[in-house]
Amino acid sequence: MENKVVLITGGAGGIGRETAQLFLDNGAKVVLVDINEEALENAKAGLNGDKDNILVVQADVTNEEDVKNYVKQTVDAFGKIDVFFNNAGINGPFKEIKDLDKITFEQILSINVTGVFLGMKHVILQMEKQGYGSIINTASNAAYIGSAGMPGYIASKHAVAGLTKTAALEVAKSGIRVNAVAPAAIDTQMLADIQNNITPEDPKVSGEAIKQGIPLGRFGAPKEVAQVVLFLASDNSSFVTGSLYNVDGGMQAD
Repeated sequence: MENKVVLITGGAGGIGRETAQLFLDNGAKVVLVDINEEALENAKAGLNGDKDNILVVQADVTNEEDVKNYVKQTVDAFGKIDVFFNNAGINGPFKEIKDLDKITFEQILSINVTGVFLGMKHVILQMEKQGYGSIINTASNAAYIGSAGMPGYIASKHAVAGLTKTAALEVAKSGIRVNAVAPAAIDTQMLADIQNNITPEDPKVSGEAIKQGIPLGRFGAPKEVAQVVLFLASDNSSFVTGSLYNVDGGMQAD
């Protein structure tokens, strides 16, 4: 990754920060994008490495002008985009279809699907000029399954899987690869939110129930997702495109 430029949305979150650190450790320059400017600055301050190799850009991934801007700022600062980790997302409340309001459902789709679409659209335009690039979307084991109480999240991650495969076919001849990571039960704030939504009276109860469904018997660490993103970004995966890589402790195999 020496002197590669890596653009990361959801950069202030647990997986985003760990991925940024791993790329910095491997010689890359990183651009962190998030809607929360304070969280972005805190993330930058907490990263180890040359701060000149870290750019932060506040953006709403559902706003096309913001997306164009984070792409432009990346190219203006570092001249190119080698890797795009299209990672921003939310999980939403734990409610069944009959109880979920339309506005909340559409908000989940807007961030998790439209945000992924817009990011790919404008990064692809840049990568086509370059003639190369690697895009890694964040899907989930929710891209494969149903889950009562999570209709918006499940629908959105199925959509991310479809967008990943479609984009991979569209840009293969341009030297661009498009893949996705499919994490599950990673020890982040999002997982804590899910536990709070399921059993607000005692989040540990739902946490233990989730662990019971993981063959490896534990939650994953954000760095374990980052390691797979690094692989998909690197030339070690040069013949890999249109794939979803499970990082779920064996849940999908069970």
